[in-house]
This record gives sequence, structure tokens and C-alpha cells, in this order.
Amino acid sequence: MLRAAMTHQLTCFLCGQRFDSEEPRTVCECGRPLRVDTDGVVPREALPEREPTLWRYREALPDCEPVTLGEGMTPLVPVPNFGEHWFIKDEALNPTASFKSRGMSAAISMAKRYGIRRVAAPSAGNAGGALAAYAAAAGMEATVVMPSDTPSACVLEARCHGARVVLHDGLITDCGAVVAKMQQDDPSMFNLATLREPYRIEGKKTMGYELAEQLGWRLPDVILYPTGGGTGLIGMWKAFDEMQRMGWIGAHRPRMVVVQADGCAPIVNAFHSGERFAEEVANAHTAAAGLRVPRALGDFIMLDVLRASAGAAVTVSDEEMIACAKEIARAVGVFACPEGGATLAAARRLTADGWIKPEEVVVLFNTASGVKYVEALS
Repeated sequence: MLRAAMTHQLTCFLCGQRFDSEEPRTVCECGRPLRVDTDGVVPREALPEREPTLWRYREALPDCEPVTLGEGMTPLVPVPNFGEHWFIKDEALNPTASFKSRGMSAAISMAKRYGIRRVAAPSAGNAGGALAAYAAAAGMEATVVMPSDTPSACVLEARCHGARVVLHDGLITDCGAVVAKMQQDDPSMFNLATLREPYRIEGKKTMGYELAEQLGWRLPDVILYPTGGGTGLIGMWKAFDEMQRMGWIGAHRPRMVVVQADGCAPIVNAFHSGERFAEEVANAHTAAAGLRVPRALGDFIMLDVLRASAGAAVTVSDEEMIACAKEIARAVGVFACPEGGATLAAARRLTADGWIKPEEVVVLFNTASGVKYVEALS
């Protein structure tokens, strides 16, 4: 049966080169990520009758049959005991207990449309579990390469979903090199690493759509996002532009805040030094597995977003983020991961400095369940 023609094009985030989307693509010829360009318009009036998943925004997503486990429309939890107008966007309520469900739903859906049968990715934990789950739902074979000290719950999750798990001594960048070699040796294996294919951003951008919908079609003043590879930050910024194009919102944008760990802060370092690209961090270390990304392919995109939004970049210690994760659990009932705790620590510092004002609407992202991090939280 003939497939319908694709309804989107791909554009390099850096050099602007354009590609059609009829065949699966990874990155631009210059080696940098590709952006999905669609012109679909979501009928906003239809949203109340649609399913409470990210696929409610389907006209703004690539044209494919969704591989879905019910991801998206996660709670926006008021936390007045931290700030009068503060909220936690709790991504732990996704099917694989992290925000990675969003990106993998979109990426696996497109891989299935292309007829891909075997997928692989490096992962510090949550992406591997999500890849394994959505690949299982799509009937695909999955391989996940993880650092040998990945949280045990994440390793177990990927294995239980049927993925082949390879534990490798090193960081996620080292695991990425292993996956790249696997793909070189076996071209039938498609690499779904962060920003090395265009569609994980499309799933993650729906966090931006949801924030607008949940806040009555206005955007918050400040968004604090725990940042490793940065797909969610980049995706939300893309969503804001799309919503403005559709006439849903105006030109106002939140001030975006990157939160990283003291032991691994390439984006924070580049932001404060005024650089366009980030230097790789040597000997990267942190208890927050999702923040231990010493080099990000989309570094320049994140830095552009921070500067365009008059945003900020903050580091916190492992001790601070773990203490704050436990405080969120006690005070709110949200079992936050260390990365989620990091956003509270950063928000308090920015408030003390006067950068966040008492009257501002502030959203903290908890990107995964603390259940995934029993070693760190113990």
C-alpha cells in the first residue's frame, strides 16, 4: 500500500539547509540537528473533546499513526508553599515515569511509518526505558547502551520491555560512540539518540502546548528546566513559535532557565562566558543521571533560547538537588527525581537574588519519578 506524502520538511538548526522527509534522516550534512517544519493548524476549539494525550495536538505533529501508551497531559501542580504563583509540571506521571515517553512516542511512531524495524540509542537511564517500552508497543527490536553506573531501576525497566541492554564503562557520550559504531556496522539499526533524529523534539514540544492550555492560554513568566541534552527546552521554544503562528498566544515568552549540576555544566559555562557553542566537560559527575551530559549536540540552540528569552543558567550541587527533591515529596506529595529537585534549588537562589519576582508565574519541571533514583535518594 502506498503511503501518503509527508506534510513537513526538515531544516538544519545551524546552517539552514533544507531536506525532504520522505526518507528517514538523522542530522544535517554539517553534523547538526534538523528541525521539523509543519504548517498544520490545531483546531483549538476541538481540544476539550480530545484524548488527554500529547496526540491531541496532532495537526502540529508529524503525519503518522501514533504509537502511544497515553503519554502527555501531565499535571501542573500548584506549590504555594514554595511560591505564591509557582507550579510543578510533573512529568513522572507519563507511562514510563519520565518525560522521555513524549519524545519516544513521536520518534518510534515516525520510525514505524518509515518501516524501520530495529532501533538503538545511548541513554543515562530514562530514555532507555522509554525507547524499550515504545519499541515493544511498535513490535520493534531495541538496543540500549547505558553507562555501567546507570540507576538500576532504569536498566531493569529496559530489560523487562525486551530491549537488549549493553552496559558500558564511561559517560553517555561514550555510549553514543558505541551506538554510532553499531549503526555503522549494521545500517538497518536506526539511531534514536538525542537530537540525532528530528522527531523526539516533536514529542517534547508538547510540554509547551500543555503549559499554555493548562494556564488558560497564557505562558508562565519563568520556566526552570533541568538540562542535559536539552530536547525539552528546545521543543518548548519551538512550540511557543508555533502557537503564535496559529494565533493562540502573542509575542510574550517566558524567561527560560537552564539548571545543571555543579559537576557537569557545559551550557551554564558557555552561557556565562558568552560562547555560542559549549566546551565538553572533562570528568563529568553528578548523582542526577539525566544531567550527566558533558557535551550536547544542540548546545548552540539552547544558548540561543536562553539569550532570546533573557533567561538564566544556574548550577546546583548534588546535595542541594537531593535535599530539595525530598522536600518536594514531603511538602507537595510529588516524588521528584534529583533533576526535579535541582529546579527548586535554582528557583530559590534566583528568588533570593531578585531575578524571580514574587508576583511572577513560575514553572518547575520534575522530569521523572524518584522511584527511578533509589540509589541517589537513599
